[in-house]
Parts: sequence; structure tokens; C-alpha cells
Amino acid sequence: MCPFSFFFIGSAQLILSGTSIVEKNDCNETVVLPCYVTNLKQNNENVMFVTWKRQGIIIFSYHGGNKNLNVHPSFSSARLLSKPELVKGVASLVIDSAQATVGNYSCKVTESNREGEIKMELKNSSGSWFLLVERAVIISLMCLLVILCAAQLSVIGLKYEIESQRKVYIIVALVIFAVVAGVGAALFIQDGYTVRNQAGLGLIVIPAVILVPLQYVMFGIVFDSLLQATLALIGLKLLGFIIAVVGFALCVPACPPLHGSVLIAGSAIMAIASLLSLAYVFIMGSRMKDHPRPGKQGKRRSCRIPVKLPCSREIWQILTHPTSWMPAII
Repeated sequence: MCPFSFFFIGSAQLILSGTSIVEKNDCNETVVLPCYVTNLKQNNENVMFVTWKRQGIIIFSYHGGNKNLNVHPSFSSARLLSKPELVKGVASLVIDSAQATVGNYSCKVTESNREGEIKMELKNSSGSWFLLVERAVIISLMCLLVILCAAQLSVIGLKYEIESQRKVYIIVALVIFAVVAGVGAALFIQDGYTVRNQAGLGLIVIPAVILVPLQYVMFGIVFDSLLQATLALIGLKLLGFIIAVVGFALCVPACPPLHGSVLIAGSAIMAIASLLSLAYVFIMGSRMKDHPRPGKQGKRRSCRIPVKLPCSREIWQILTHPTSWMPAII
């Protein structure tokens, strides 16, 4: 009797598998609560009944016999992962991330007179949009851009005369970019995939366009006419900015970002262009210390004594009255 009872009880029990802890982060649009039955016998949807609960309250139920579906209003997005796969034991539940509140969930599956239940806990995980290394590289490259531009301005200020008004404009533009990029870095470095993170990355990348005309102005101080090398460096910086913007546009709608390397590559190209520009200005400045600037020929200085020429009235008086000016000479 006992062996028979043991066999009967065992045969009436469905074995469910899943995971005890499910984590979600801001990158998840939906959350999948896993629930799998490993010992179905009939594999018939008409004799199956699935119930999902949260904290003991039914949030989803499905009766395969009459296809009746009941969903709690607070979990209106809840649905089976794959209804055709239910006959194979897949009873997992899918919920939109916004409605998937943390807590204890349970999955109960019934097949005729056999049933089984599994419990799990849904937790929030501290995920981030970009990896920590990627965030550090992006912020470091933007800081490097500011430092290189400031260094280039310092070299130009030491070697060449800059109009005070133009100097003020350059400094103000550089300070504005540094402040905006700093605010963007503070927003971007935070964990999560939120509007703040997206806005922070935008404040880092988009205002970098100001560095392109700024480079043009600084080259204009050193060179009266821009050489091919300077135009190439300006073009390289512009190319880097365009690549960075394209990378930013590709990263914004994706979590985790699949094209973060494009953004980093664009920022790196801008930094390389700034470094080469600094080296070019420094080297050319040293060579031109005792020579005229490129694009401008040296002007010859001539020492001339200013001579006051007589006007026509004085000439006429001298010609008609020659004796009037002779005593002055004597």
C-alpha cells in the first residue's frame, strides 16, 4: 500500500524549473519570469491551467480548455512567452519592465490532476548604459580636448600677439565648452539608462563642434593664409566630430549601446587632430621666431626724413618775388 501511495503521489506532481532570482535593469524593455515544466505527459493545452501570482495575488491566469485569459489591471502587459510552446512545458511570463515591480512571484501549472509550483524573486540590478571603461574613455577624451586646446592657446599667446578682443572670444568659447562638457560628464557617468544619461552624453559630444571654428581662428592668428597642412588638420578634426555624432545617434536608442566604439573613435580622432595642431603650431612657431610668418612676406623698413613740400601758392610767390625768400636763407 505504501509503495503504491508513494507512486501515486509522485505521479501527481509536476516538476517545474526556473531560477530563484530574476534581475532587471533600465536596459530591459521587458522582463521574462522563467517557468518550465519538465515532466508533462499529455502535452495537451486543453487540460492545462497556468497561474502566476505576485505576493500571493493572482496577476495572470490562462485556462487552456476554454482559452480563458485573466490579467490583473496593474499587469496589463503580462502574457505567456510562447503560447504554442505551452504544450511543451514553457509557461514563462513576459511583463513590460515598467509594470514588472520587484517582489516575490510564483508560477503554478496544472495538467489534469497533476500540478506543480515554483517561486522566484524579482530584483532591480544596478546596470549602466555604457560599461565603466567606455564611460571613462569618453570623458577622458573630452577632457583631453579641452587641455590640448588650452595648451595651444597658451603657445600662441606666448609666441604671437593676439588682439585682446579675439583672445577674450577664444577663452570664453573654450570655457563654455568645458563647463557644458563637465555638466554632461556628471550626468553621463551615473548608472542607468535614463534621459539624464542620454542628455549628458549629448552635452559631451554635440558642443564639441565649437572646437572646429576655434581651431580655424587659432590657426588664423599664426598664419596669414592657411596652409594645406592647417586645412588638413581642421578637416581631420571636423571628420572626427562627424563620426562622434554618428556614434552618438546610434547609441541613444540602444541599450546596451552596440556602436559605442564609433563614438569613441570619433572623439579619439578629434583628440589626435588637436595634438597634431598643437605640435604644428609649436614647431612652426619656433622656426618662425626670427622670420616673417608664412603667407606674409617681410616688409622692408626704410628710413625717410619727412619733407614738407611747398604748396602751389608759395611756389608762385617765390617765382614772382625772388627777393622775398632770400633773406631767410642768409
